[in-house]
Amino acid sequence: MRPIWFGIGASFLFASSFILNRSMELSGGSWLWSASLRYLFMLPLLLLLVAGRKNMLPLLQEMKRNPRAWLLWSTIGFGLFYAPLCFAAAYSPGWLTAATWQITIVSGTLLVPFFYETLATPEGPRKVRRKLPRMPLALSGLILIGIALMQAEHAGALTLRESLFGVIPVLVASVAYPLGNRKMMEHCGGRLDAFQRVLGMTVASLPVWLALAAYGWISAGPPSIGQVGGSLTVAVCSGVIATLLFFHATDLAQGSMQQLAGVEATQSMEVLFVVVVELLLGSPLPTAVSWIGMLLVMLGMVLQSYATSLSSGHLQASGQRTASRRAAGRERG
Repeated sequence: MRPIWFGIGASFLFASSFILNRSMELSGGSWLWSASLRYLFMLPLLLLLVAGRKNMLPLLQEMKRNPRAWLLWSTIGFGLFYAPLCFAAAYSPGWLTAATWQITIVSGTLLVPFFYETLATPEGPRKVRRKLPRMPLALSGLILIGIALMQAEHAGALTLRESLFGVIPVLVASVAYPLGNRKMMEHCGGRLDAFQRVLGMTVASLPVWLALAAYGWISAGPPSIGQVGGSLTVAVCSGVIATLLFFHATDLAQGSMQQLAGVEATQSMEVLFVVVVELLLGSPLPTAVSWIGMLLVMLGMVLQSYATSLSSGHLQASGQRTASRRAAGRERG
């Protein structure tokens, strides 16, 4: 359950980005600055953290080993994740962005067959494609049904433009984030911790953020003081603390795609946190249908966590039985 609790803590802080990005957009700020400033502010903070832990040299050696992989998966995992989310905030309210983002639960599960695991066979180690975890996928569907119920009454008030520009970029982000994260985990092979990996991906994705900042300066002028402050808050809460919590959770779950799917499912809590903040800011109380949706989300998370733990227990027991049979076979031989 530890990875799940870390994931929930990360989702609470991730929720701040949806609220602040929408607030900055409504205040006249450009999504280009909201996206680029977050990572530009994250860079010195992460440098201090990693350098303070004396872990810079292993990171530099790892990045030098395969710079193309770092550039590719960091651009996908960070660039194609956050820039589309900020773009969506310009066209849809924060609750819709947060709710649509939960499709990452299904996206993360559907990505499982695109990865391989190494199995020990009589002929030697063999890589096989991972199987789609059906139970987590079914429970992810339950979470999405709950989210759909929460937002059903609001969706009818949106125009086609708001729907397309507010939803499609988030769908792109929902695939890019788990894909980039998992590929970098696979590439690093456990040689780097969460702090090092986040810093490395931030550095490798700098071309994206510098390009967006340059375009923002040309098209919208310099950012306002309010947008700088809001972006700094997002960088600290969501960009550094939440990302490190989430990456640490995925590190704990590494080796089990079912557990990874469970960690990624904790992001469904973001929409609940956004609703709570909106209530504190004076938004109307959710209707009975919305409360039912929230309960479905929470139920789906609990069931998925249970299914993940049960699945891991069965796999561990199966591995122990296999080891025992092999040992007995060697004794008989």
